[in-house]
Formats: sequence, structure tokens, C-alpha cells
Amino acid sequence: MSSQIFIIAEAGVNHNGSLKRAVKMVEAAKRAGVNAVKFQLFVPELLVTPKVEMSSYQKKNLGTTMSQLRMLQAYRLSKSMLQELSKYARRHEIRLLVTPFDRESLRILLETKPAALKVDSGAIVDHPFLGEIAAARVPVILSTGASTLKEVKEAVTVIEQFHRKISLLHCTSMYPAPFHRVNLNAMRTMMEEFRYPVGYSDHSLGIEVSVAAAAMGARLIEKHFTLDRRLPGPDHKASAHPDELTAMVRAIRNVEKALGSFEKKPCPEEMRIMRCGRRSIVTIDRVRKGETFSRNNIAVKRPGTGLHPKYFKDVLGRIASCQIASSKPLSASYIKGFKAYGG
Repeated sequence: MSSQIFIIAEAGVNHNGSLKRAVKMVEAAKRAGVNAVKFQLFVPELLVTPKVEMSSYQKKNLGTTMSQLRMLQAYRLSKSMLQELSKYARRHEIRLLVTPFDRESLRILLETKPAALKVDSGAIVDHPFLGEIAAARVPVILSTGASTLKEVKEAVTVIEQFHRKISLLHCTSMYPAPFHRVNLNAMRTMMEEFRYPVGYSDHSLGIEVSVAAAAMGARLIEKHFTLDRRLPGPDHKASAHPDELTAMVRAIRNVEKALGSFEKKPCPEEMRIMRCGRRSIVTIDRVRKGETFSRNNIAVKRPGTGLHPKYFKDVLGRIASCQIASSKPLSASYIKGFKAYGG
């Protein structure tokens, strides 16, 4: 994986079943500067039984109690839509990622030769399906919402039977996820537990949690987005609008720059500034050749171009080897028999 944080704009089902809107979402993701835009592919009848209820947040956002099956049928991405989106994404040089939710969707998706397969949090315990996904030997991005560390380990073990091209996403399966339920420190736990890249799938409102995840070392960040939060649908209200997505990408890239290396050392620009900002040993009066250095004729002041202040006590009582003007930074050559020590 690239050293750059991989940012995914999660379109999900926010296209509302419209190819035109889905295309616009690809365009918006490209403008925002993300690495990939992601959609969901499912055959409703293969994913849920007829009488399964929608989750509470879906009922609230849609204002209805229709079955989950009926809801999914309204937001389905068809095979032809997927093919068009794949062509469009390639033409506009943005990666298209898709989450397959069932075996038929996986089969259809594999026909497009995807660069990676995203696995939804709900599938983490579906080991037979995980095995089929892994058998394609395509890199897997596994979401881990609502799961324990043990469940994540078990899912990873299933995938490892086929390959080790795995990335993991910590997330909280709430829409939106309140800040006190985000638990970003769990991402750190996963980083310590697994040798694979770990990131964060953000279901919270705003962009600050994604930016914080970047600062904590996330290698991937996924963020739900929509063209308009006022649109009808289960996920629009918990999604970022395009301007927020753009701001998030900009902030994450700035955080990447700010993280730098793990080495504590000054940069060249700092050193130039510190020539004026640091202190060194300087004369506070004219010093004649043969005169003894004392607190009456030397002090520690700016600039930092002279002898290091740590030598101040060593210089006291020594003899000047030449005449030195007032306010002159000292150097070792001005001090008879003096040799600097240490680094």
C-alpha cells in the first residue's frame, strides 16, 4: 500500500437507484480529491428474508416501516449501472470500489476485475462468504463495525487461508455514530494486534474524527457522502456533503504532511531562524588580549552564532587570546587553550 493515506468516498446507496446521480457522485468524489469512490452491490432477495425489518435509524430517516427487502429494492445498483460506473471511473481516473453483499453480486463484480473487494461489517461472521471473497485472491478491505477483536481475528484467519492482502477498518455501526461511541483507540489496538494496514470507516457527523484518525496513524479512511442530505434515503442524513468531503481530504493531506518522520531533529528552516532565536556566549564589553573572562565582560545572549551556552562556566576565568569587540559572539579561538567538548 502507498505511504499516502488511502481515502475512500463511500457513495453507498446514496444514488437512490439513479445512474445519473451515481455518475454525479463519481464526479464529486473526483473533485474532492479522494483515492476511490465506493458503491454497494446486492441482490435484495439473496441478502434478506422478506419480513426482516429495517433498522431503527432507517425507519427514522425514511419515515416508514416498510420491510428491509422493499427498501433495498428501491436502492439497488444494477449490473448495467455498475458496468457504466466502472467505465466512467476509469475514464475520469478514479478508482471504483464496490462492496458485494451476496454471492451473485460477488460473481458480477469479479467480471469487472476489481482492484480490491470491500467487505461490509455485517459479513464479518459469514465465514463461508468470506472464504468465497478471499478465494478470488483480490485484496480485501474488511470493515469491523459491531465486532469483537476475537471476531476480527477469526475473519482474518479465514481470508489468510487464501492470501494476506488484507486491510482492516475500525468503525462504529451507527448512523450517525455519536462521538462518545467512536472509540478511535480501538483502531490503535487493531494496529498492535495485526500486521496489516488499519484504518477507519467514519459514520460520524463532520470531518474531525476522520482527521483525528489520520493523526493517529490510519492507513485508510472511508467517509460516507451524499450530493444532498435532504434527499430521501436511509444514509443521506449521516453523510458528508461534497464540500465537507473536499475539506476532509484537504485536512487529512495536511495532517499527513504534519506527521513527518519519527526522528526528532530541527529542519533547515528552523536552524536558520534559531541563529537569531537561540543564545550563545557573547561579550558585553570590549575584552583586551590577555584579559580574564568574567561575568563583567561576557554573558549569554542572542544571537546563537557563538559558543554554546553550556560552556559558560568553563570560559569564566580563562584568558582572551586576542582583543574582542563588545557584543561579539565568542568562538573557541578567542579563548586561550580552550577546546569545546561534547556534541
